[in-house]
Amino acid sequence: MTNHSRQPRRVRDLGIVVGPLRTGPLNAITDVPGVRVGHTTIVDPPRLHTGVTAIVPDALEQGRGSLPCGLFVGNGFGKLIGATQVAELGAVETPILLTATLSAFRAADALVTHVLAGPGHEDTRTLNPVVGETNDGRLSDIRARPITEAHVLAALDGATSDLPGEGCVGAGTGTMALGFKGGIGTSSRVVGGWTVGVLVQSNFSGTLTVRGVPIRADDGGARPAPAGAPAADGAEPAANGLQPEGNSCMIVIATDAPLDARQLGRVARRAVFAMARVGSDFAGGSGDYALAFGTPGAPSSGGVDDGDLDPVFAATMDAVEEALLNSLFMATTTVGHRGTATAVPHTLVLDRLRAAGVLPQPSATGPVS
Repeated sequence: MTNHSRQPRRVRDLGIVVGPLRTGPLNAITDVPGVRVGHTTIVDPPRLHTGVTAIVPDALEQGRGSLPCGLFVGNGFGKLIGATQVAELGAVETPILLTATLSAFRAADALVTHVLAGPGHEDTRTLNPVVGETNDGRLSDIRARPITEAHVLAALDGATSDLPGEGCVGAGTGTMALGFKGGIGTSSRVVGGWTVGVLVQSNFSGTLTVRGVPIRADDGGARPAPAGAPAADGAEPAANGLQPEGNSCMIVIATDAPLDARQLGRVARRAVFAMARVGSDFAGGSGDYALAFGTPGAPSSGGVDDGDLDPVFAATMDAVEEALLNSLFMATTTVGHRGTATAVPHTLVLDRLRAAGVLPQPSATGPVS
């Protein structure tokens, strides 16, 4: 019998390494200088499993008006507040919030409150809050819209440059992905003296794929959807486990590479491409978005030629892949409002990877997974 109470572990700690590039010290978006992350987590089982995640660029908190930002929409079935101005001007002028679909609008209002209260905004008359979302309506009573201004301000005020929480925290508390419990994940890569950091909120359908090996949620002890359980849009429950209420993924990329907004848009595009590596089916009802912003910590030696961006693209795709895997492997089984989402069984995954020759067989004295 599969043990679903296993301890959350990052994939790299399990010996699963994505790509050849080295990570930053924390292997997180906060490895990018001047980027902080904060969470507010709301849990009142089984009814509520939701929250807020804040990605805070210090430069904006210190009075800088905006930072270059690129946006790529893989599929636009979502409510990314502020998207049109980001696309039009190639800039972000507030921290980026992630939350649940029906709470995004309250979160945006609270974000405006936070920014207007900051230094340099005494005379501000227009502001573009950026809030992304995914639908956590299977595990949380999304119609309750429990996110308040206090929750948003707590996430913003509590943001730190430490390793962010992953799995069932903040905006990932009630999300699901690829037939398992999803959540928040993060990773980073160092390339050419620059750092690319990623944070994801995973909540999309498909078949979990780890280093090219598919892991089905109904293949090896993970609990499938209960018989007769309702699925999104009236569909029958998917064969590979309980699927999210609304398929979506939010990806936020930060980098100190000296890229302009157009180039950051190219980076954001690669971030969505990386979802295919972990098994996304890119469903038509999915809101798949990537936002890539630059920080002022970039060297002052000028920009980067487009012909030299391939290493940055590779770093982005590897970091997104690992962040998505971390979002699942760090999550725990959650009994929610309208179903149960089971955590990825680590032992099963490792056994499958070893059988496929992706990982070496464990030694007799090696660590127990």
